[in-house]
Amino acid sequence: MKRRSRRNHSPAFKSNVALAAIKGEQTVAELAQRFDVHPNHITQWKTLLLERAAEVFEAGESAPPPIDVKQLHAKIGELTLENDFLEGALTKAGLLSATR
Repeated sequence: MKRRSRRNHSPAFKSNVALAAIKGEQTVAELAQRFDVHPNHITQWKTLLLERAAEVFEAGESAPPPIDVKQLHAKIGELTLENDFLEGALTKAGLLSATR
């Protein structure tokens, strides 16, 4: 008997299988045969979906952290200064042509 290589299922696939299990229109065994996965996986995915269903609605309530524009501008200036310095050093060393 040939062993099947390990498969990685996408989150979308797992959610589809778990939703089908929650609907209850088919048994877990039927779903396992239909989606070609082990029944234990279906049970785990269904449990995980039911446990974390509230997180879907909580995610919309949280606001992204505020962006500090001054800090970003300072970082851009710092990187520009470093690039200019390195460009000059490489040009003097002959490793960088003057006509980029």
